[in-house]
Amino acid sequence: MTIDPRRARRVWLRRLAAGGLLAGGGIGGFISRALAKGDLGGRQGVVQLEGNATVDGKPARVGTAVGSGQRVATGTGSHAVIGVGKDAFLLRENTSIETQGSGSTLASLVVGAGKILSVFGKKPLTIRASYATIGIRGTGCYIEIQPADVYFCLCYGEAVVQGRGMADKVVKTTHHENPLLLTEDGSAMQAQKAGFRNHTDAELIMLEAVVGREPPFMRDGSYPAGKY
Repeated sequence: MTIDPRRARRVWLRRLAAGGLLAGGGIGGFISRALAKGDLGGRQGVVQLEGNATVDGKPARVGTAVGSGQRVATGTGSHAVIGVGKDAFLLRENTSIETQGSGSTLASLVVGAGKILSVFGKKPLTIRASYATIGIRGTGCYIEIQPADVYFCLCYGEAVVQGRGMADKVVKTTHHENPLLLTEDGSAMQAQKAGFRNHTDAELIMLEAVVGREPPFMRDGSYPAGKY
């Protein structure tokens, strides 16, 4: 049986709305409106902005271009959705990143501060977040940098987590199975299991839609109900 993606999307939106995940404003409202219209695919640069953000220190707006070698930062009470080539990002408030690579093809991402949800095309890419280095390839992940630790959830895919004095840790997930809390005591980094926090499947679906994909937990536009 052929599944109508438009019908599946409407069913999915009703599920999210019933669960209270799509509020009238903010990022929830943006997800609802954008996916219902089906106009996200192929958008680049600053796709959505609430509050204020800068690109290389200059005020950004929707449509501002973002490529390799640029710094993006959000202010207090702000968030931004950004598309760069085959990668897309949701920066929460007080978050700063630096992209590195060639043109719209990123090779690495430096997370300087804050909280960021990311989805990546199928290419090798390195994320540097405080004292942690994370090698990924075609994954979705969420990172929070706090004064005492780094939170890392590999939402799906495979990653290699590296840090001073710690053996490389290979992480494989399909749906948020193994969030980690990364800490360093001055001599070695440690990776401990952590709980799920502060990001949603709705946000992942939105980010993948920005670059014309679906996350692997979706099939032909359908979305399994769950706790995320």
